[in-house]
Formats: sequence, C-alpha cells, structure tokens
Amino acid sequence: MSKTPMKLLAEWSYEPAKIHHGYSRETLYVGLGNRDGSYKFEKRSVSDDMIEKFTGGRGFGLKLLWDAVTEKTKWDDPENEIVIAGGPFCGITQYPGAGKCYSVFLSPATKQTYNSNAGGYFAPFLKFSGFDAMELQGKADRPVVVFIDGDGHKVQIFESNLPDINAYAVSEELHEYFAKDEPDKRTISVVSTGIGARTSYWGGMDFSFYDVRRKAVRLKQAGRGGGGTVLYDKGVVAIVVKRTHFTGAENDPVDIKTIQRCGASLHKRIHDLDDKQCKMRSAGTAHLTEIMDAYNLLPVNNYKFGCHKDIDNISSSAYIKLFTQGMADGCWYGCSLACAKGVDHFRLKTGPWKGREVIVDGPEYETAAGLGSNLGVFDPIWTIEANFYADHYGLDTISLGTGMAFVCECYELGLINKENTHGLDLNFGNKDDIMELLHRIAHGSDEFAIACGRGIEEAREYFAEHYGADLATMKKIGMVCQGLEASEYRCQESIAQWGGYFLTLKGPQHDEAWLIFMDMVNKQLPTYEDKAEALFFFPNFRLWFSLQGLCKLPWNDIEPADNGMKYKGIEAARVPEHLQNYLDIFEAITGRHLTRDGMIEQSEKVYNFERIFNLRMGKGTAKYHEAPDRGLGPVWEDEWMERPEYFDEKLKEFGESIEGLSVKEKIALLQKHRRKQWEQLKLAVYKRRGWNKNGIPTLATVKRLGIDYPAVVELLKKHLKPEDEFED
Repeated sequence: MSKTPMKLLAEWSYEPAKIHHGYSRETLYVGLGNRDGSYKFEKRSVSDDMIEKFTGGRGFGLKLLWDAVTEKTKWDDPENEIVIAGGPFCGITQYPGAGKCYSVFLSPATKQTYNSNAGGYFAPFLKFSGFDAMELQGKADRPVVVFIDGDGHKVQIFESNLPDINAYAVSEELHEYFAKDEPDKRTISVVSTGIGARTSYWGGMDFSFYDVRRKAVRLKQAGRGGGGTVLYDKGVVAIVVKRTHFTGAENDPVDIKTIQRCGASLHKRIHDLDDKQCKMRSAGTAHLTEIMDAYNLLPVNNYKFGCHKDIDNISSSAYIKLFTQGMADGCWYGCSLACAKGVDHFRLKTGPWKGREVIVDGPEYETAAGLGSNLGVFDPIWTIEANFYADHYGLDTISLGTGMAFVCECYELGLINKENTHGLDLNFGNKDDIMELLHRIAHGSDEFAIACGRGIEEAREYFAEHYGADLATMKKIGMVCQGLEASEYRCQESIAQWGGYFLTLKGPQHDEAWLIFMDMVNKQLPTYEDKAEALFFFPNFRLWFSLQGLCKLPWNDIEPADNGMKYKGIEAARVPEHLQNYLDIFEAITGRHLTRDGMIEQSEKVYNFERIFNLRMGKGTAKYHEAPDRGLGPVWEDEWMERPEYFDEKLKEFGESIEGLSVKEKIALLQKHRRKQWEQLKLAVYKRRGWNKNGIPTLATVKRLGIDYPAVVELLKKHLKPEDEFED
C-alpha cells in the first residue's frame, strides 16, 4: 500500500491513566453519530462497584452495553455497541495465555447479548494506552478507520480509502500505514472484518498481531455471534491501536515474583509434557481430530456420524506436516504453549486471490472439523483454503461449517434442489461446489447464498417459505439453539454435554462446559445432581477466564503429570495446581485475596447478570433452551445402523422390549426417552444455578450476589411467577 494519507475526520487528545494493580480505571468511548458526520470521544471512570461486581473483560463489556441500550434496541440500531475489554491479567508476559480480550454486543444471530474472545495484541495495547475497555457506538456516514494512538495519546477517525475491505488486506495495509518501519509493525494491532459481514450474520472480527519471524500479519478471530456484522453495519473498516514501549511490569502488579514463579513452573511443564499430552506446539488444537474420532465425537455429515474411515487424512500427523514447525507461534508475548499454528507459502486455488501465496492461520480443531468432516470433506488442503477465505471474508468458521453442513443435508434429503442453489450440487464431500457456496455466501451473490449466511434458524424459514422445504424436518437436523450454530463436537451420547451446549447463555458454544469425557467416558457424573454440579462449576470457572483477559488452553491442555493420580472426578478436571496458580496471580496483580469460592462468585455475578440481560432483550427463559433432535440422538435410519447394537442396548437400559420394532420405531422411542432426560437435566441445572423452573435467576440469587440493582429487581419482578418456584 502506498502511504497516501487518509482524510482525518476527527481527533481527540487525552491524558493516559496510569495502570495500577491491573486496572487503568478508565474506559474509552467513541461515538460515531447517527450517519450525520458527528463524532464524540470520552474517558469514563471505572468505579469500585464496577470492579467488585464485574471484574473486567466480559463483565465490563456487559455492564457498559447494559448502560448503552434499552430493551427495544436491535442489533442494527445506532445505540448498539461493540465493547472490547481485557481484564486485570491482560497484558502480563510472565504467564502463558494473558493476551485475550472479549468483544460484547447485541448479536444479529442470537438477537440478545453475545461475547466472543480473541487473542492477538489488541487488548494489551489498548490497556497500555490507558483503557480497561473501549465502547464503539453509533454509525459513521462513510467507511472509517478508528485509530487509538497510545504513543501520542490521541484518538483519530479517518475516512477509509482502502479498496479491499477483507481482513488480510486491511490488516496488512494498516500495519504498513501506521508503522514507521518494519520493526514498528509489531507495535500495531488491527481489528477488522470482511465482505462476508455485509449480508451474513456470521461476520466475525479478526484481531491482528505482527509475526516478526515471518515478517507477516497474522490474525486471531472473535468469530462467533456476528460481531463483524455489527462492525460493518457501523461503517467501521477497522479499529487500530498502536503502543510502542512497554515493560513486563506494565500492569503494576503488587508481587511480580509470584507471577514469575507461577509462570516458570508452567513454562517448564509445557516444555517437558506438551509432546506427550496434547501436542499444542506442533499441532495446535488440530490434535483433537483423531481423538474425537476414536470416541465417536467427531461431527461427520452434519453430526449424523461420529467417526469416519478417512480420519487419517485429517489427523494431527497430517496437519503437523503442513504446519510450519520450529517457529514460535504465540499470539501474545510469553506464551510458550504456542498453539497459533500457521501454514506458510500456501498457494490459493480459488477465489479473488487465486494463485497468490499466503500464510494461513490454523486451522484449529473447530475449523478442521467444521470445514472438514462435518461437510464430508477429508482433505486438509481444501480445509486450509476454506479457513483462509473464511478469515479473509470475516466469516465465523464454526457457524459457516455447521450452517453449510445443514444445507448439504437439506440438499441430500431433497428439501432443496439444484434450481434453488443456482446450479450447485451440495452433496456432502462435493468440495468444488461447497467451496463455491462459501464464496457466494461471502459476496451475498444471490438470495440462496444470503439466506444461508443468515444462519440455520433464518435459512430454514426461508427454505420453507420459498422452496416448500419441510420445516419440521429441518428443525430436527439443524444443530442450532438460541440462533447460534453448534460448535464441532457430537454430543448425542453425553447428557451432561447436552447441557454444555443447550443450557448456555448464548447458544451451543463449547466455551461454557466440555463434559463429554467426564460424563460418557470416565463415568464421573452418574446422577443428575452430579451433572448439574458440573454444569454449575465449569461454566462459571471458564467464564472467569473471560473476566481476567486469559486464554483457557494453558489451564487444562497441559496438566501436571500426576494430576490424574492425585485427584479424581470433578476435582481432577479442575486441574487444582493450575487453578491455584490463577488465584495466586490474581492476588499478586491486584492485591486482593481470592479463594476458590470467591473465584466462582466473581463469575456467578456476571453469569447471572448476562442471563438477566438476555431476559431484558426478550429471551433468557426456558423456552429458548431447546435442543434439536440431532443433538440428542439419531434422526434417520442410517445413523442408527452405523451402531445398531449400541443403540439397541440403550433402549434396553430404559426397560424397553424392542423385538419386532422397526429402526424408525426405535428412533422415535429413544428420542422420547431422551426428551424426558433432557427435561430432568434442565430442572436440575436451573435449581443448582439458583434459577426458577423457567430458567430465570431468583431475587434471592441476585441479592446473594449483590447485583440487585433497582433495574434488575424491577425486571425480575415482571417475569418471576410463584408457580415457577422450586419447592424447598
């Protein structure tokens, strides 16, 4: 890119706050007006109450968004915000995985709050520029770039003159534009999306970091929920932050030696054990493909099957050969887990960059499965290309993969045809036409592609209305809940994981609880009360990472060698030594002592507040906690016949006599029993969480947690009914 100056539209200077014990105690507000060319900038104070109740990261995002919108606000209204926040851990360099941030917004996909995490350098640089969070509100009257200059202590808005608004092009050009020279590119981070955000609800946000060894921009994704769609709707091509000089003590911790001690122990464990455990440094999360296949958990052909004969084609060994080895792959300073794998010198075969050599970030497991086995594709080269273009176009790879898998099954069932698809043959495994569908979704090429990109819930309504497709059938097979497509684990045989997917705050995303092994492999959750306890603890524990600015992977993707010998059941799954590290580091940063119970209570405050926020937006009740048939068991005969003895035995466990029953009758009977189990699970989980039978937090719960703000209490009183209360 030539450094042709972009037109400066607005500028604001500020005095940066000094970070003290993990917090700057100030946030940045950027208002874009309502397409009227006006701009507004503010520093806003962070109160003691906000820190006490919302901690940081996702909690700050939810509180700021709550204050910005009303119950009538829609995702594409100007008052909707994108809030990006790290947390007190965010930016430390002594412990792996401390560069994360959360983006919070009202989602076009779910029509309620959503939060999506990303790595890269943006969150630490924002914090080192003086802000615990930034709010972006309003709509620009032209395409703009928002630049936060943490060196010069000013925020500028430029009119964008970028001809290509896709993520890799934007990120590369803005790193070049705002850098003085090659080394200076590392001081910049860019948030962008792509043309996929124009019509699709799967628009994600790409967060950049500059890889000095490769001399290239790389991307990490806050992919889920449609944040990129919101960003594009606001007229923002990119948000850029620049921060040049900082130290390992930028967070001004109380006790840096404790942080160093905890970090050194984990760095050594990663060095000694990673190759024997999860191979994160060589394969990243793609090491999971063969493991999921071995336990019948790999989604194949829209979650119909859990394993496949061609698994070796997409195993970790296949990806290790394609990933560049022997090169540091951390997405923030000091992370030796180094899971941000990349494929260098990849020559694209399709699309607008056909023939160009690129670096592809990933694929991670979710993408390898979603844009691989779930589509009936067992070709890693194809998946890498699909991964690149999804990132480039700003499309969430999980929703894209699950959504296209649903479309492929609709096609194979004859619910849609080649005329509807505008000539595409969308049978599972038909790589050329599925890749073409990806490009068409990104470009919004036709009404079919646009319908696909609006997500399974809207697509099935469109297919029913315009193509005559049977809606009841599509509801059975579409792996979606609360407007969000499921991530890439086949959960049919784990009752606890039904809850981990379909009893969540924001839809079936694996970041709340992954309980499949504990439940169906290790048999550690035999009762509904055990499952409910796990579905209380782990969603809260995992949420805690989102408050602090932490990546989850260093917690349990590397474990002490004796963890399984010293601890059993849920306690072993907590990885107590690592859990204690986090408690020690929290105190070392903030000076505030924190116990295990205190950690969970921090999360409970935000977990329940988010549930109440969704209630405010018209959701947040048991009605929206529903599981599709495909999530609970087989739907069609071929699924049953993949493992007939196994499923026959499951029916016998219910005391059923199955002699003489057809496979279709067996499927209906199993689904009937599993629906009963689902209802039992829902009630057990609601009770353990301190909610009523309708899935709403009780007044006693919000009072216990100290989030009984007047607006919260008033809202709950409108919805809580005596008949929904649990008996003591």
